[in-house]
Amino acid sequence: MTDQIYNFSTANATLQRHVDSPLLPGVSTAIIKDGQLVDSFCTGFADIERGEALRPDHIHRAYSCTKLMTSVLVMLLVDQGHFALDDKIKKWIPAFGALRVLRAGATSLVDTIPLERDITIRHLLSHQAGFSHGVFDPDTLIYSAYAAAGVRKPDSTLAQLMDQMATLPLIYQPGTDWQYSMATDVVGRLVEIVTGQTLADAFQTWLFEPVGMVDSAYLLREDQIPRLATLYAGHPMTATKPGLHRLDNMPWPNAFIKPVPRQAASSGLVTTQADLLTLLSQLLPGHGKLLKPETLAELFRDQLPANRSLQFAQSGQMHIPDGPVPSLGFSLCGAVTRSSSDFQPNTPVGEVQWGGLAGPHWWISPETGTAGVLMTQRFMGFWNPFWFEYKQHMHAALNE
Repeated sequence: MTDQIYNFSTANATLQRHVDSPLLPGVSTAIIKDGQLVDSFCTGFADIERGEALRPDHIHRAYSCTKLMTSVLVMLLVDQGHFALDDKIKKWIPAFGALRVLRAGATSLVDTIPLERDITIRHLLSHQAGFSHGVFDPDTLIYSAYAAAGVRKPDSTLAQLMDQMATLPLIYQPGTDWQYSMATDVVGRLVEIVTGQTLADAFQTWLFEPVGMVDSAYLLREDQIPRLATLYAGHPMTATKPGLHRLDNMPWPNAFIKPVPRQAASSGLVTTQADLLTLLSQLLPGHGKLLKPETLAELFRDQLPANRSLQFAQSGQMHIPDGPVPSLGFSLCGAVTRSSSDFQPNTPVGEVQWGGLAGPHWWISPETGTAGVLMTQRFMGFWNPFWFEYKQHMHAALNE
């Protein structure tokens, strides 16, 4: 436990400025150190047009923050002996043992070569399996193929999605490169197979109920619907240009209110600040008993070799350079800071962090015993500059 008082006024003023501009509709944050809450901040609106102030208990679309919850669920099953990280996925989904790989420079989906090594669960969680994401690689052959197959649509189950993905080639041999991808949905299907439950039920049984995550789900109860914050978008071409408009039909009409077949492991949940912070508190070494110590260490360990790093082919509105980012590796759940960089000048080495397309973010630093969440609903908010600006001032306050 810590009794130190930290001054996060500069970090919070940064977020207030972005709400006032307006770049963000509203934002709330919470930070823990050594198991104790050391700061919380909430400002702006959950619904601008109605004048509804944002509260810490508003529910947010998690988008890719779902991946953290999926990774923890998978590691819980590892601890229970259902499978090991280096097991081959074809044991449970045989079609993935017969995938083809696009030849370098291919201009057709049939220009492929055989699979040289099998995809493992570790490859899937660390995004080294060879799948694509279908969002961050526009103007590519595989992007068009994913779109044509409708792999991101909500009208298919995870089992049906696996059938679709099995017809498409990988973009590289497993374990030889890194690309953010839909591989997390494959481990979601694995969870369904080994537990005999839907992914929603598996989350509830194995993670949400034991941890006390009462507002995380694919489908809102009627009493929760009024707490769902409105999703907004900014300028379509510039991540930092002020101005917001609401998106009432994203990611599809009545999302999270009416059920759909898809229960995505990569981007399908809603959650709250409290739920994410509760989960992170259980993942700080020495403060939770959710995972075995060795499993927890593996969850956060950089899985990439030194000569490989996180990269986005076209970062677009994200605050990172195109191509490889040597200062960032990747764990089984998020980016790992290897060294300081222009956009993370004072981030502790070993910090793991990620976020979602609508702006919610989480971070955890196992070595310093700190973790935190930032919740907002601004489409194209993943790694938007506001996140790194806030984080820089936040770490400055923690280091004072």
